[in-house]
This record gives sequence, structure tokens and C-alpha cells, in this order.
Amino acid sequence: MMNVGFVSLGCSKNLLDTEMTIGLFKNNNFNIVNDPSKADIIVVNTCGFIQSAKEEAINTLLEMAEYKKGKCKYLIAMGCLVERYKEELIKLMPEVDLFIKFSEYDDIWKQIEAVIGKDKDKTKEHLDFLDRVVTTGENYAYLRIAEGCNNRCTFCAIPSIRGNYISRTMEDVLADAKKLAKSGIKELIVIAQDTTKYGIDIYGKPRLAELLDELCKIKGIKWVRFLYAYPESITDELIDVVKKNDKICNYFDIPIQHISDKVLKRMNRKSDGKSIRKTIAKIRQEIPDVVIRTTVMVGFPGETNEDFEELYEFIKEAKFDKLGAFSYSKEEGTPAARIKEQVHPMTKKSRYNKIMALQAEVSEENEKKYIGKVLDVLLEERSFDGKYYIARSYMDVPDIDGVIYVKCDDENLEGEFVKVRITGSNDYDLIAEKI
Repeated sequence: MMNVGFVSLGCSKNLLDTEMTIGLFKNNNFNIVNDPSKADIIVVNTCGFIQSAKEEAINTLLEMAEYKKGKCKYLIAMGCLVERYKEELIKLMPEVDLFIKFSEYDDIWKQIEAVIGKDKDKTKEHLDFLDRVVTTGENYAYLRIAEGCNNRCTFCAIPSIRGNYISRTMEDVLADAKKLAKSGIKELIVIAQDTTKYGIDIYGKPRLAELLDELCKIKGIKWVRFLYAYPESITDELIDVVKKNDKICNYFDIPIQHISDKVLKRMNRKSDGKSIRKTIAKIRQEIPDVVIRTTVMVGFPGETNEDFEELYEFIKEAKFDKLGAFSYSKEEGTPAARIKEQVHPMTKKSRYNKIMALQAEVSEENEKKYIGKVLDVLLEERSFDGKYYIARSYMDVPDIDGVIYVKCDDENLEGEFVKVRITGSNDYDLIAEKI
């Protein structure tokens, strides 16, 4: 039995492709290992979204290629970078034995067999959500409801990499979710490039609210949350379903990118500053304890000092509970890359630092309001020194947001939901004691 090791780079949507690929190998009688030095085959699922991700993917492939000097016989690359640059990579990286594009996933096993020469006991040929191996532990799993994107933001290469928006059928998504629940998963994190557009392509109207309602009916699921909700598609129906369902976390992840109308128009965003403000106010009015996370971009081509100041003042005013910022990355093949008024790298860096410094102040202020409050949390693991449980509340997305450190007792409560009282804060994290 051959050993296979995996490296998954990039976003949670990429991770799901990795999990399905692990499932494919497992169903074809391969042994899955975590140590690349023990692997006969190493599969790297690459990201190619922005320049830094490309560099990480190339460096990872070169690092994994070193294991071919030992036990490893085959190195396979798949994912975003391969989709964008397969022909160039074939020429530049002879160390890699097989490159697989997204458009070739339907025939992925035929390609793998052609390289490694294994064709016995074949049971599966295609990637399948229902056969994936969850790699995020026993508590939560990502649930992808659609692939691709139709939004065509001028800075983004995703549509050219992942293609047009294609929703999974509700029946398929629910079957996936029920299998996850049966395996013991307690939290479902619903993802897509834009979750709010779910269903439009196959049902003629958005059906995210209905889907979330159905997910809440699944036995064993304690929390449901959804990410990447574009502001222009957040409807009263969606707000209402979050408000009425106790299982749905009062958490909205809304990537606004900017607040200046001029910049938003150049980005080809469908919202303007006024509608963004109105949406945020509406959500906070209807769900008082809601947590709102956003992402913003600085240094987009043509962004003036006035545009940046408008964004800065808006962040100060809006006091987002969570905020991530990133500097514009000039990506070949995107309309924004052709705009002449590119912002100087040092200006981008300065603006990024100012936004993050401001958000640090906002976060410190936000966290103080939770001291003394009682929250339901999921105890996920113990800290390295054993003194605390590392926990999350409805306010915290794994690997993105902060955590809550809960003082330990002698009980073994990992994987359990408990009530805690917040006693303090530390940077982006909270400290609590079990009630």
C-alpha cells in the first residue's frame, strides 16, 4: 500500500478540494500520512490568487520536491496556480510529475493512474463531497454550496481561475451536511465565493436563507454560520432567518472592500457607500448582539488620499467587530492591472499600517464590552501549558478570528459546549472562566 501526503494552501474552498482528493485516494486503497518524509506520493493543492500566494505555492512545491531524494516517487500539483500557469509550470518545474487543472478534476483519477501506474481495485474516479475526509478536526467542517463567481470585480482573478458561479443542488448540500453531522461534526461553516448568490443559477432566485433554515433542522448540528456575504445581496429575508434561528450564529462576514463611491465603481462592486452603511445599520438594528466582520483593500489603482481618508473615517465610525485589510495586488489578466494610476508600494504599505493600527484600537474597545458577559462556547483543545481550554463563541471563525481562553479544571471537556463568563481581554483574544 502506497503512502500519500497532502499540502493544502490558500482558502477554505481550496481545502475542500484537498479533502475530496484525500477521500479519492483513500477509496482507492492508499494510505494517508501527515509526514511528507513517509510519503510515496505528495500532492500539493496550490493557491494562485495574489502574488504572495503564488510565491508560497512555488516555494512549497520546491520544498516538497526535496523529498524525491528519499522515499517520495511522485509529486503532484493541483489547484489555482496550476489552473493559471500549467504550461509555464510544466517547463519550469520538471520536479513535478503531474499538474492537474480545475477543468481536469472530472478525469483526475485517470491522470493520476497514468503517472503512478496504479489501476487495481479501482473504486472511485471523481472528486465527491460525500467521500471527502474532513481535516479540520472533530468539531467543525466547511460546507461549500457553490463554485466560481460571476461578480467580476476588476481586481480579482477568481472568475478566470474558478469559472462562473455554479450552485450545488440543495439536496446535495443537505446530504453532505447530514453525513457530517452523523460523523460528529457540531458546526457547519457555509462557504462559497459569494454565499448570498446561492441558488440563483439553478433556481432562478437566491435561496441561501431557505438553505440555512434547512441546515438548522439537522440533528446534532449546534452551530451554523455562513461567510462571504456580499452587501448588495443581504436581504431582509436573510437577516430574518438569522434572527429567528438559534443555531445560526449572529455573525455576518461582509467583504465591503471600500466605502468611496469612486473606488467601488472602479472595482466594479455592486454596492455604493450609502447602501453599505444602510445594510450594516439594518443588521445591527435587527440583531443587537450581531458580530460583523469585513475586509477592506487599500491602494487600489486611482485611490487618492481623500478616498483613503473616507475609508479610514468610516472604519473609525463603523467600529467593525472584526476587520481584515490587504494591499491591492496587481494581477495579470484583470482589468485593474491595466489602470494607469497605480499606487506606489510604499503608499500602500503606509495606508495598510494605518488601517490595522486603527482597527487594533477599535478591537480593544470592542472587547472591553464583553467583560462580565456570559457566553456559550465550544471548548476545542487545551493550551500548550494545560492551564486553559482554547474555545470559540459564536463570534469566532476558526483560524480567522481570535479565541477565548477558559481556565481549566480537572474535567475532560474538549469538544463540549459550556457557559463561561468573560473576565478579561488580551489583544484580539478574550479570557473567561467556566460557570
